[in-house]
Amino acid sequence: MRAIDINGLIDQAKFNTFHWRVLFWCALIIIFDGYDLVIYGVVLPALMQEWGMTPLQAGALGSYALFGMMFGALVFGPLSDRIGRKKAIMICVILFSGFTVLNGFARNPTEFGICRFLAGLGIGGVMPNVVALMNEYAPKRMRSTLVAIMFSGYSVGGMLSAGLGIVLLPAFGWQSVFYVAVIPLLLLPLILRFLPESLGFLVRQGRTEQASQLLQRVEPSYQPQAGDRLEVVTGVEAGGSVPQLFREGRALSTLMLWVAFFCCLLMVYALNSWLPKLMNNAGYGLGSSLAFLLVLNFGAIFGAVGGGWIGDRFKLDRVLVVFFALAALSISLLGFKSPTPVLYLLIAIAGATTIGTQILAYACVAQFYPMGIRSTGLGWASGIGRSGAIVGPILGGLLLGIQLPLALNFMAFAVPGAVAAVAMMVFASRSSARAGARLPSAA
Repeated sequence: MRAIDINGLIDQAKFNTFHWRVLFWCALIIIFDGYDLVIYGVVLPALMQEWGMTPLQAGALGSYALFGMMFGALVFGPLSDRIGRKKAIMICVILFSGFTVLNGFARNPTEFGICRFLAGLGIGGVMPNVVALMNEYAPKRMRSTLVAIMFSGYSVGGMLSAGLGIVLLPAFGWQSVFYVAVIPLLLLPLILRFLPESLGFLVRQGRTEQASQLLQRVEPSYQPQAGDRLEVVTGVEAGGSVPQLFREGRALSTLMLWVAFFCCLLMVYALNSWLPKLMNNAGYGLGSSLAFLLVLNFGAIFGAVGGGWIGDRFKLDRVLVVFFALAALSISLLGFKSPTPVLYLLIAIAGATTIGTQILAYACVAQFYPMGIRSTGLGWASGIGRSGAIVGPILGGLLLGIQLPLALNFMAFAVPGAVAAVAMMVFASRSSARAGARLPSAA
């Protein structure tokens, strides 16, 4: 009987077609996840005009999906540690895709808000699960990069949403952009067939033969033999629970991650919800305002992939400190009159260091927690962060309602970046201390 170290085999595996397949399907799910979320900022000016909403009412309506995302992350993150990531992902895709399509049939703000809340359950629940799945199968030397590339699908979805909005809104109305969300439902049979289940979950369920076949696809040099005992180092007892996030010296680090997620998601959703409207008020046409949203999400791709590449070579938590500081600076400068090329550059940097940083923060959390509580850790960091996402659109609506100068609006959006930078500095110093404490025992 052989004892097979699953973690070691995955860590040392060479990137192959299996990894490509996991990356492709996880990224595709995130693309439509991002599309369904950013879509509200795209249609917001049209909704305010058609339904006669005040900025504060519009901000509150935008937060309905974010309430759903908070509950979705808190529920489906821990739940997947018990029912499996694949099943949780399927449920979430049905929720966010189905109810986003139904949004196109909403006749008033109440119906619209209910559909957005239910779609938000799926949007929030799928994120921690695809991150955990990609992180579990990625070879160690390129883990941050692969998670960042996969999560860049969120920005691709945001760009797709803004781009289709520019084309579809004038010709077919705001409802048309919601109908596009039917595509994931049509792809569901393929996702069900090709997306793998978590190896750790299969081993805990005693499905050894299935796990062995999957492990051979991850690392073809492994040849299953009768009697192989597959071992997964989880670091905790099976089945994630919230108190475990605070054990073994993780309490302060967990709290700092939650602060960083809260601040980061506040900036992301404040900008995604209100950037077109703010720029519209500043004198730019609706087409130009949606182009700014396009640039914001385009910049996020470079921030996520570039930051992931740097994070694999240096410490990812230190990269996050720098990115949060740059986010605060770039957002602050958006409120001042700048030449158009400079304005586009600042928006791209803001996208790289807010949406891009959110992507890197998920990778950081996935690497921090052991496998047995990874989805729980991701789900709760995401769920706590969603409270910041809820505050973002409401804050934007409140600021517009009291008619502050443009510069002060962006200053208010920038403050959370500075707070998040401080939180990640504490996390990074704590991580260094934990690593230093392990060295003597390792020696």
